[in-house]
Amino acid sequence: MTFYDFTASVTTPDAESLSGFGEVHARAAANGARHGTPVLIGPGGWPDPRVNLFFRTGPMAEARPGTWRRYAYALVVWLNYLHVVGRGWVEATVSDVEAFKEWRLTSLDNAGRVQPTSFDTDRSALNSFYSWAGQRYGVANPVATAGVGPRRSVRPGEEALRRLSVGRDPLRPAGSTRRQVKWMLRSAFEQWRDIGLCGYGFDGLRRPGWRGINEDRDAAFVDGLYGTGLRLAEWASVLDVEIPTPGAARFAPAHLSAACLKGGKSGRTYRIPRSVLHAVAAYTDPAEGSRAEVVRRAQRAGRYQQLPGIRVVAGYRAHSRRLLIEGPGDPVPVSLDVLGPDERRRLFRRTPDGTAPLWLWLAPNGLPKKPYGWEDTFDHANHRIARAWAETVGDGRDADECPLWARPHMLRHSFCLKWYSILSAVWRTRVTGLSEEETRDLRDQLGDIWYQLATLMGHAHPMTTRDIYLEPFAGLEIDYLMAMLDEEETVGVDALLRTLAHGGGRTVQPITITGEVSR
Repeated sequence: MTFYDFTASVTTPDAESLSGFGEVHARAAANGARHGTPVLIGPGGWPDPRVNLFFRTGPMAEARPGTWRRYAYALVVWLNYLHVVGRGWVEATVSDVEAFKEWRLTSLDNAGRVQPTSFDTDRSALNSFYSWAGQRYGVANPVATAGVGPRRSVRPGEEALRRLSVGRDPLRPAGSTRRQVKWMLRSAFEQWRDIGLCGYGFDGLRRPGWRGINEDRDAAFVDGLYGTGLRLAEWASVLDVEIPTPGAARFAPAHLSAACLKGGKSGRTYRIPRSVLHAVAAYTDPAEGSRAEVVRRAQRAGRYQQLPGIRVVAGYRAHSRRLLIEGPGDPVPVSLDVLGPDERRRLFRRTPDGTAPLWLWLAPNGLPKKPYGWEDTFDHANHRIARAWAETVGDGRDADECPLWARPHMLRHSFCLKWYSILSAVWRTRVTGLSEEETRDLRDQLGDIWYQLATLMGHAHPMTTRDIYLEPFAGLEIDYLMAMLDEEETVGVDALLRTLAHGGGRTVQPITITGEVSR
């Protein structure tokens, strides 16, 4: 499997033999391919044009590269499985899919078993593929699905939360949503960051020989994930012109472009904590930050001049969020909302030392770091922590047993839990002493916790937030929830509650966190 990269030149050894086909990228575009479109090659070295057409026609043609990537990998695993069992994808039956599910989740013969959430992506991808193939080629869909019907909120009276949705598919693993929610207390997150990315040990001291080449970049990036709640690809795709200047505000507003937002038809506003802005400012400092140094090295090596298809930005209009792109004539204004991650990596500005990227997060060679590359950063940090744990506090246990680890989406879950704690405290203050009818009126006017959380998380509907987080968060003690906050946030929440209490004639006792809460 590979993916079309329209920003790269064709430099294969047999490029001359392709000359008779015309310009390769133009021919691919004429055949329905776009930048990022997957290409699957069978075991015999030949593609099945019917399979590859799935990503170029129908609903998938309008999907984003991230969706193509997830579905392509899921489809490859399925096709490889069918190849091993001697079955073609056209002849696949319901029994084949059920056996595939058993192999992926529970078979002792499979050393690479996956979690239910991973298989849920397989199920969704296969259902989409066979639904499309059924309409185009008359192929039977072997993926068992459920019908569509109305779903109500679990809380009576919330008619606004009713929506049409798909019931649980028979093939969908039990607990596939519930089990994916994991989070970290702030103390655990800071320990993971300091040891995994900043070269410290469990004793709080720097490890001998630590170089820390990307330390300020990596620390600022993970602080941003934890502090903003953005998805990995969203935070990884921001430009330097989209980051506010650190100021007095605790949470500075910033705009997330529609083209970088998962499933977004329009951009949205999110908030960046002041501490994160200071960390980003340190990383981008022209004198001491590592970003400026890698840019200078790349300029001296001529790396930016070698990149094909770069677009030079002549200016930025902050009020309208438009870049001015140099062209044959006058600069052309282009909205940031239409520029996706792949286009953003090709945006450069002129400086006295040469061109420089607008992409915020750069690799050590000075080139824009691709969002998927951050998965490796997390893996390396987890391995580093596991080794340090086994050497210092593991009591002879294997490094694989290390209890301190993190994945990018855990930081988003932690953000949600933090704000769940804040909104829960505020909501309790609002409704104390109110009757059930008055509480319902207040909810209708202002929305409950899940409406507000959905806004913070960028979910289109509050039921999405409730479906994912209600059960894992239910029953957590307030002391545990407030341990998610740092000192500055705790002071802010306490001040907010005192203000609400004063305005409503109620008294709010300060929240005291005693002892150390374990993960």
